[in-house]
Amino acid sequence: MSDARVRRARHRPKRADARRNEEALLDAAAAVFVTSGVDAPVREVAAAAGVGMGTIYRHFPTRADLIIAVYRHQVEACAEAGPALLAAGPTPYAALARWIDRFVDFLVTKHGLAAVLQSDDTGFAALHAYFVDRLTPVCDQLLDAAAAAGQIRPGLEAYEVMRGIGNLCVGADSDPRYDARRLVGLLVAGLRTEVGDAAGSGGDCG
Repeated sequence: MSDARVRRARHRPKRADARRNEEALLDAAAAVFVTSGVDAPVREVAAAAGVGMGTIYRHFPTRADLIIAVYRHQVEACAEAGPALLAAGPTPYAALARWIDRFVDFLVTKHGLAAVLQSDDTGFAALHAYFVDRLTPVCDQLLDAAAAAGQIRPGLEAYEVMRGIGNLCVGADSDPRYDARRLVGLLVAGLRTEVGDAAGSGGDCG
């Protein structure tokens, strides 16, 4: 095959069925990481996905490749949920609360990922920036919509809200006495305005 044909093949978009298969594999890997941590044997991921180990290695030659792909896949799912929740309503505040609940899910179920991201592997270096750059505009959109509707206090910055939620979630997966969700729920309730409270226009964080 000529160099030109190789380049075209490399940049050719994946077929829809190939994308679905890869997404199913990533969903299975994410579920395994939740229960067994990111050090789970690849054979466990393969069994959960219903594929052979060769299929996983063909898509993701190293464990780092798989972890990065799962992380990015989960970030994308969280990002795409924002506009969908806002469109579904019933109110911007309800959409914000439900999106924050999903954001908390992402933060507290990435067992072992935080430690991996602090490793020296260069493949992980850009992930935190990707996470912030992808999710901050989504959170901003939800905050702006809720503020415009008079349901939360104006002037909130997405980064500071996400950072605050992240700090509340630290250690949530290792201390059974600590209920991060309850505290995040209090934070979300604290964003409300009196007008929003009186209108009964919110949702919860559960």
